[in-house]
Amino acid sequence: MPKLPVVSSKQAIRILQKLGFEYAPKRGKGSHFAFVKVIDSRTRLVIVPDRNELPKGTLLAILEQAGISKDEFTRLLNE
Repeated sequence: MPKLPVVSSKQAIRILQKLGFEYAPKRGKGSHFAFVKVIDSRTRLVIVPDRNELPKGTLLAILEQAGISKDEFTRLLNE
């Protein structure tokens, strides 16, 4: 399993949008962005802080909220 790359919030948001997540302006507050996606009648909400470099733990939490693996995220990042 490859190591997680250091990414910015803009890169993480680009990947979420590739996966079909939509911006939810009423959900994010201050320096955070919210994205939602409905999957099988379940709504997934992902909160992304506005940072130049996302800490590894924050990135892992974003991946967990989005329901994607590290491998899938890395693959989408390299496309």
